[in-house]
Amino acid sequence: MSSTRLDVLCIGNAIVDVIANATDALLHTEGLVKGSMRLIDADEAERLYSHMGPAQQVSGGSAGNTAAGLAALGGRAAFIGQVAPDQLGKFYRHDLTAAGVEFITPANDVGLPTARSMILVTPDGHRTMNTFLGAAQHLPASALDEDQIRSSSILYLEGYLWDPETPRFAMVRAIEVAREADRKVAFTLSDTFCVDRHREGFIELLDSGRIDILFANQAEVEALAGIAHLETAVEVIKGKVETLVVTRSEDGALATQAGERADVSAEPIRELVDTTGAGDLFAAGFLFGQARGKSLEQSLRLGAICAAEVIQHYGARPEADLRALAGELAA
Repeated sequence: MSSTRLDVLCIGNAIVDVIANATDALLHTEGLVKGSMRLIDADEAERLYSHMGPAQQVSGGSAGNTAAGLAALGGRAAFIGQVAPDQLGKFYRHDLTAAGVEFITPANDVGLPTARSMILVTPDGHRTMNTFLGAAQHLPASALDEDQIRSSSILYLEGYLWDPETPRFAMVRAIEVAREADRKVAFTLSDTFCVDRHREGFIELLDSGRIDILFANQAEVEALAGIAHLETAVEVIKGKVETLVVTRSEDGALATQAGERADVSAEPIRELVDTTGAGDLFAAGFLFGQARGKSLEQSLRLGAICAAEVIQHYGARPEADLRALAGELAA
């Protein structure tokens, strides 16, 4: 295999997170279900924004969070996603590149503004997400920098982006380029609703040997296998992919790889504040470990360390020094 310039190239929805504290009364007034995620249109996004309190903005999206986590560990990370040529698009690019992530995908006027997610955080730490996908869902295959894909050790794909047809074609092309260059391809199932909608397509991806590393939480792997039992579901899916990673929240995580299995417990934390981004940062730690030749167990431990850091504060981006937390594992 030829040498690579990047450790991981992530492809996903480019979404600006707009985060504000909110009361239970506001959720009730807005008719929102606490802890839920709903898709909204541009008008609803503007209306809801006008009712939110003081907010902070951060470049988000699942794969973008993973890329930022990789960079925080000292990894060479890049991101491909679609923003519009507007103020939020400029913010997204600046925020992500400032985190050390290479983001060279050009902005594109598709008739929709840059995606944003209005996130209301209640005092108990629950996040209620109202997401307008905008330009993010219009990533064309023509936006891919194929040399960038070839120069990455691992291509990481976000399941959320499989839903609309245009970016699905882009992801299929990215997989082809990575495969031709003998690169590893990683895929995250993202959410059980993604599995429910695309189970047949995901299974076909695995059975055709186009995915090397699959990320899922317990509910997602059980949905993919069609079996509501963790160990049985793992047995079904692990034979379809070289490396299977299953996160289990406070119960830790497990991974299987070429006949080997590793289990790790969750890292101890002071206080659970906000679980959003835990899976994204777990993936960052695991992929960093795999790109740097770490063992299966070491890669899982890196993932657990990153996930533990991000759930102890608001937002899906690390605030503490991940390299310091990981110590020798990040060397």
